[in-house]
Amino acid sequence: MLEQRIDEVTKANQRFYEAFESLDITRMDEVWAHLEYVTCIHPGWTLRSGWPEVRDSWVLIFNNTFSMKFELTDVTIQVAGDVAWVICTENITSQQSEEPQQAKVLATNLYERIGDEWLMIHHHGSAVMG
Repeated sequence: MLEQRIDEVTKANQRFYEAFESLDITRMDEVWAHLEYVTCIHPGWTLRSGWPEVRDSWVLIFNNTFSMKFELTDVTIQVAGDVAWVICTENITSQQSEEPQQAKVLATNLYERIGDEWLMIHHHGSAVMG
């Protein structure tokens, strides 16, 4: 049972990063719970609370980014009942102008099992310096 849940959360996390890389708000809509208690903290940003604010933050990122590619390392997944969390390092190559940018972000992604699917309820990214 636990192994199956970890596999389900792994797939949910993959869908999140695929949506992120696609820069498609419709795909991002599909991986998040549309609830008042969802939260998101992008590196260097203040807290966004509630689905409308969280969604607006993704729209802003997507509208100002030409491309985004992730390679995840140091991935840890834990499941406790209907809540799960993924901690990982995002090795990001992005393009917002002519030159590609490299960044490392330490991310925590929280998922809640709602019905038969795992949906994101929190994403927190912190830039790794040095």
